[in-house]
Amino acid sequence: MSRIIVFSDIHYRCGVDGLGHDPDERLAAGLAHARARVPDAERIVIMGDLAHNGDAPSYRRLRDRLASAHLPVHLMLGNMLGNHDNRAAFRAVFPETARNAGGFVQELIDVGPVRLILLETLDAHADRTARGHARRLCDARLEWLTHALDSAERPALVFMHHPPHDTGFAAMDAIKLANGAAFYDVVLRLGNVRQILCGHVHRTISGHHRGLPFAVLKSTMGQMPLDFFGTDSSAEVAEPPAFGILDIRQDYVTLQTEDF
Repeated sequence: MSRIIVFSDIHYRCGVDGLGHDPDERLAAGLAHARARVPDAERIVIMGDLAHNGDAPSYRRLRDRLASAHLPVHLMLGNMLGNHDNRAAFRAVFPETARNAGGFVQELIDVGPVRLILLETLDAHADRTARGHARRLCDARLEWLTHALDSAERPALVFMHHPPHDTGFAAMDAIKLANGAAFYDVVLRLGNVRQILCGHVHRTISGHHRGLPFAVLKSTMGQMPLDFFGTDSSAEVAEPPAFGILDIRQDYVTLQTEDF
């Protein structure tokens, strides 16, 4: 058995957000809660939107916090629509973070009976901020994903910041993964993906798309309001933050969410 703690959308900055939340205090509380409630967890994955403005001071603040984490931490990059994660600034502060030969912040982790695939969904062109090019899997990453699945010899769980399909919220569906159909063509062709985990939307959502189950996790900061028709992707409400708990067994995997 293995348990994995999953955070998403921690939005580090030097100061508080519009709701008065300090991201460092929120993540510290989440880490402490996870340590107390899930003492047998073996690692932590943070699924992107690490820094709200993609700046080096925010990444350094995050690095200081993670230095005291009680478990190995695997970091992913998230949104980049003129703000949020910045690959160059991130690499400068976290030079040791796993990346593949193409320079993308991606990682394969074999945990007991499954393979965890951490997939970067930022645009292939390092630091472009145009909305139409900020959330796409290039051919190189689709090939990497194909190899990661083909060589797994076990079921796989795919972690990615942007959902590769609609989730029912107009504002966030407008900025989902731009080429989700290409992603699904790969994972369905290989046939060994059992779960897709995403962030980005700041809500707890689950369902299935093209026959594959997916889950979206809440943020440690503000949450997306229950507004299916609104077009403001920055709208937030002060609902409780949360993290996910993956419970990996020989014959099944469960995902639970815990507010804190």
